[in-house]
Amino acid sequence: MSKNSDQSFDSLMDKFANNIYGSSKGKLRHELLVNNLRNYIKLEDKPLDIIDVGGGTGIMSKVMLEWGHKLTYNDLSADAVAMAKQNLAEFDDVRFLCCSLSELANQQSYDVVICHAVLEWLESPLDAISRLVTQVKPGGLLSLSFFNKDAHRFGNLLYGNFDYFAADMKNKNTVRLNPNNALEPKKVINHLDNLPVKIISSAGIRCFHDYLKDISKQTDEYENIKAAEIKYGHMEPYKWLGKYFHLIVHC
Repeated sequence: MSKNSDQSFDSLMDKFANNIYGSSKGKLRHELLVNNLRNYIKLEDKPLDIIDVGGGTGIMSKVMLEWGHKLTYNDLSADAVAMAKQNLAEFDDVRFLCCSLSELANQQSYDVVICHAVLEWLESPLDAISRLVTQVKPGGLLSLSFFNKDAHRFGNLLYGNFDYFAADMKNKNTVRLNPNNALEPKKVINHLDNLPVKIISSAGIRCFHDYLKDISKQTDEYENIKAAEIKYGHMEPYKWLGKYFHLIVHC
């Protein structure tokens, strides 16, 4: 994958940070991912060596550092790296890599590879998954989350966006902050099933939040929504409705 083919957020990072993490959508997505990872990424005998691929603002990197781990932050965007350096300035045990995933392949391997909300911006996301697996040390973990095409389709039918649905949810005019390559969870799972790895956790992220008729409840009832997401996000059939899908993979 090259810098020309994959989406970079150069010149858009302030807007990206405000649109994503300045909303209940971004806050809930982050908190649910952290909750899912809490039981798998523990500080035991020594810090784990973790890389956050496509780390954006550095919000997940900060959690890993707060948990006591060694952290490599990576992003394709130089503007993202600059923002992450500011957001992680209080930490010493972190290094920064501004490069594509294909360039990362020439670097070291890690105990944990985190790749959240990145695949949907890539030209060849399934190839990227295969490459990410090679970056994990034997016995390590890969944490993947991605924009769920099935849920995106379902939501647009609920909203009555029939023309958009008929166009396979592709805009005539590209919107740079809208994912352009959403993935169907079962296709990702099938791809992983053909690799020498084992999926140990699967969950929907925002299975209910985005479908509320009264959107004021997204903030007014935030804690109740979060509790429901935590309770049902790993369960059938609800997990398949998550606007994002999260997989934790043992490699």
